[in-house]
Amino acid sequence: MQGVVKAYDPSSGDGVIMCDSDMNDYELAPNALDGSIFRMLRQGQRVIFQLNANKQATQLSLGSEIDMKTPGY
Repeated sequence: MQGVVKAYDPSSGDGVIMCDSDMNDYELAPNALDGSIFRMLRQGQRVIFQLNANKQATQLSLGSEIDMKTPGY
């Protein structure tokens, strides 16, 4: 899945990613940045992610500027 960082608080690690394909918002899993190249995120940054069993974004990697099947576009 690919999306855009909608919000991120570096002090708490809380954040929200809006998914390109379904336009839903997904909260970051507590360990979302573990093992990734990211130390922190910035609003508007494009990322590729997976969802864990709790429907939280995890396993983040760099996204691209290419639209990933955004509905209605």
